[in-house]
Amino acid sequence: MASALRRPKHSMISMVESCISLREIKQIHTQLLINGFFKDKKVLSQFISSIALNHPTNVEYAHQFLDQCNFRPTLRTLNWMIKAYSETSTPQMSFHLYNTMLHPTSRLLPDNCTFNFLVRACAKMMALDTGASVHAALLKYGFGNDPYIQEGLISMYAEFGLLNFACLLFDEISEPSLVVQTTMMSACAKSGHIRFARQVFDNMLCRDTVAWNVMMLGYSRWGKPEDVLNFFHLMQKEGVKADKGSMVLVLSACTHLVALDEGRKAHTYIEENKLGINVHLGTALLDMYAKCGVMNKAMEVFSAMKEKNIYTWTSAINGLATSGAGKAALELFGLMKQEGVQPNEVTFLCVLKGCSAAGLVEEGRELFESMRNICALEPKLEHYGCMVDLYGRVGLLHEALNFIDMMPMKPNMIVWGALANACNIYGNKELGELASRKMVELRS
Repeated sequence: MASALRRPKHSMISMVESCISLREIKQIHTQLLINGFFKDKKVLSQFISSIALNHPTNVEYAHQFLDQCNFRPTLRTLNWMIKAYSETSTPQMSFHLYNTMLHPTSRLLPDNCTFNFLVRACAKMMALDTGASVHAALLKYGFGNDPYIQEGLISMYAEFGLLNFACLLFDEISEPSLVVQTTMMSACAKSGHIRFARQVFDNMLCRDTVAWNVMMLGYSRWGKPEDVLNFFHLMQKEGVKADKGSMVLVLSACTHLVALDEGRKAHTYIEENKLGINVHLGTALLDMYAKCGVMNKAMEVFSAMKEKNIYTWTSAINGLATSGAGKAALELFGLMKQEGVQPNEVTFLCVLKGCSAAGLVEEGRELFESMRNICALEPKLEHYGCMVDLYGRVGLLHEALNFIDMMPMKPNMIVWGALANACNIYGNKELGELASRKMVELRS
């Protein structure tokens, strides 16, 4: 189907691909009409198809234009529009176009691409009955053996929570393609059936990097970081080259296990294989070094990164805060804001921990107030707990108690525990007994 769009196109149709707004698409539309193409079925079909293919978020505009046109749309045009709708928040609109296709006056028959997109629309709609109807229709039209449709059906039924049905479909395929096998493996791993996913993997005659990554992702998702590393070692032994996605999973496993040596080996692998550091891989590498306590290396990675997102900044701030460099964490938070990156709840929690570790009371107060007043973020229980800990660490015990009394939610064990610990350090028996009683009440 993609080859169909490689046919010679009018120059203005080619311009649709580079449009960045609906306004620009409308300008091209106007030029087509001004230049006399309002009766040219081929050019107008290409225009509608190009919008659907390159700008699926504007498929409604293409749909409105199609309804205004006085000609029957081509199968290619309808397929691209069905695909576009299947990727939007209104996938049910795909079926309006499907009904147009089935109308006797259209003189069209759905093909394998039609059903591939409809199956994906059903999965997004979580519409089991509709999905079963589409399944029956595609069998009727003879597309049950199409590998992309098989992949879509397995994904659809797995998305519906019908993994057994997906397995039955898979078992009926005599020679499943690599794509179908990988999809089945992904569905099993996602639902926690790791052993069956591994069976599918072991039975694959050909395994690409994507297949290896799917298994590692399954192990990672279900809390098996040791298996992620073991799988990576097996991957190396079989001579399969890992990609950036593989290494993010490996570094995440190293982080959970606090396995610095394995993390360093992973870093070496990245450099030796010239994988390049993108924002996701760089953040995973930074986080690994930070969680393993090697902050100088973590900040070296941070400084070398060309692109940083909120997770990158938060990981670096958290690493500094937990290593006792609260002032540096606060400075990095300020630099982040200067760069125009908006902090989230986790970022504030990390920098408040840094203020607590460094005894930066005024700075902590300002940060806490800025959450709601400047960033429109509602502090959670954890943020209140950090402030109690901050007051307690510097001996402001009554301020800590007043802060607890003003909390909009019920204090938990961590909050009262922070006060009790501070009272023990500063020898305030009366407040310490109060905090202890509150903790006993929470236990009962």
